[in-house]
Amino acid sequence: MAEQLQQLILDTLDTQSTLPDSRALKIPGQSSPASSHDAQITILGALNSLLSREAMNMQMITYETHEVSSHVLTPEGVQIVREGSHEARVWAALPERGSAPLSAQDLKRAVGDEAAKVGQGRAFKSGWIAKEGNGFVKAVSNITDTTQTELRELESSGTLVAGEKALAELRKRKLIIQRKGQWFTVHKGANFSTSIAKPETDLTVDMLTSGSWKKSTFKKYNFDADGIPTSGGALHPILKVREEIRSIFLEMGFEEMPTGTFVESGFWCFDALFVPQLHPARELQDTFYLSDPSTSLPPPSDYYERVARVHEHGGYDSIGYRTPWSHEESHKLLLRTHTTASSAAMLYKLAAKCRGENIDGDLSAKSQPGAANLSDDGFRPAKLFSIDRVFRNETMDATHLAEFHQVEGVVADRNLTLADLIGFMRTFFRKMGMKNLRFKPAYNPYTEPSLEIFAWHPLLEKWVEIGNSGMFRPEMLAPMGFPPDVRVHGWGIGLERPTMIRYGVNNIRTLVGHKTSIENVENSPAVMF
Repeated sequence: MAEQLQQLILDTLDTQSTLPDSRALKIPGQSSPASSHDAQITILGALNSLLSREAMNMQMITYETHEVSSHVLTPEGVQIVREGSHEARVWAALPERGSAPLSAQDLKRAVGDEAAKVGQGRAFKSGWIAKEGNGFVKAVSNITDTTQTELRELESSGTLVAGEKALAELRKRKLIIQRKGQWFTVHKGANFSTSIAKPETDLTVDMLTSGSWKKSTFKKYNFDADGIPTSGGALHPILKVREEIRSIFLEMGFEEMPTGTFVESGFWCFDALFVPQLHPARELQDTFYLSDPSTSLPPPSDYYERVARVHEHGGYDSIGYRTPWSHEESHKLLLRTHTTASSAAMLYKLAAKCRGENIDGDLSAKSQPGAANLSDDGFRPAKLFSIDRVFRNETMDATHLAEFHQVEGVVADRNLTLADLIGFMRTFFRKMGMKNLRFKPAYNPYTEPSLEIFAWHPLLEKWVEIGNSGMFRPEMLAPMGFPPDVRVHGWGIGLERPTMIRYGVNNIRTLVGHKTSIENVENSPAVMF
């Protein structure tokens, strides 16, 4: 239809020289003149298309724009055109005078709450209805629905013979809205032609070879036109939630641990944490082991011997596991199953001064408020956290992946208690917006006592497990060299589950992986705990 409309404009100009009013045109396929706003928008597109067909900087047409105001019906106005005004519908629903009156409740049921509310007042004002007893009756036998008549006139012509006062009343009732429109006067251009052959947009090799470019008409480049909008980068929802949690840790005075070692040895991932070598978590169905290389470099020999001894024979008031120690199991390389492996390595460095050593990355060499006066045994308190990826040989479903993120925190100080841990958990999760918490006793190989953390989910209306926590066992801390009165709190939560709750995601595979919607990532709002 676009090319037909362009040809119609050119043919009209060919016979008349000027098209004085574009509203007189009949768009192909329509029987009435193009008087509506939408029809003029269509004509504007055709004019701009013809205007762009320039050859040797000479235009085929020129046109002038004329502004005009018109009115269109709102949805409520369209309903009145179809069904009548509110006051007319109220009048029609009432019985004649002398009959049993219609109650207010029955009137609402007959015409609807909105029509009854608006229509009663206007019908009383017009003298159409009267009140009898507890109900209403018709006060006149016939009415003229002026509102419906005026709206029908507006719908067909865009204006009212009654004038601006009537239009203002309809606008006040929000039955119409004013809309600015336009129409056009079109003239022949200096390069006028009735041909609408499409100009060339590209200079091709074939044109250069054949010489046809010399006779071709090329479309002029519009260097002022806007280019295709570029789309900027966007943070994934997980990264947004990660940054919020990281901000909470830093606000509470924590130091972030380096966690770049995805590959760990069985020693740091399990043995150093006092996880027995026969624990089910170390089996192939739960852990990814490397095949090449398959074994790690040896850990510090004296520390390794202390850990092996407490596992096999006990020590530090523990009887140990009393099972044969396997050097092969301890030296296996694997993808870490938790970031606690990094926490163990950092705690070992923290205890260096306690052992009378200086090692690279010694945390006790760093200053921290309140830790300037170190005790004779070399220990200083520390608050550490990490947020990074871990890997487990999980069966993937709507809530589990083989790769996910773990948020972990560690607090080391003298004479810490379980009450300190619970109090800290309440403060931490309150900053995340979770104020209603419960703690349940649990079992972990490397913490005792251990607690599972539950929060009340207002949308699901049930308690949801959000994390695990506990106090690291002496069998883990003592071989590192910590003094006997040093206690360490540890806790961990997943990153994916809070993100799914925040963004209303019910399948983790649509949050990460090949099914992730790039559009959803770009449009996801920021999250503030």
